[in-house]
Amino acid sequence: MGPVARFMGAHEIRLRIGRISRQRVYQLARRPDFPAPVADLAQGKVWLADDVEAWIATRRRRPAGASGSSGE
Repeated sequence: MGPVARFMGAHEIRLRIGRISRQRVYQLARRPDFPAPVADLAQGKVWLADDVEAWIATRRRRPAGASGSSGE
C-alpha cells in the first residue's frame, strides 16, 4: 500500500498560511503558480496538502539580511 494522500480545503490553507481570509485563499488559488485543485466539491475546492506545503515553502520570506551565503 502506497502513501496516503492528504488534502486541504480553503480553511486549512488559511490556517496554515497564517489566518488569512477564505477570500484571500481563493485569490491566491487564481495565481498561475498556485497548485491546481484536485477536486471542486460542494463545500469548495480541495488541494493536495503536499502541493500546497511546497508552494508555501517557496514563498516563505527570509529574515532581514539573510542572503543564503556566508557573506565572506
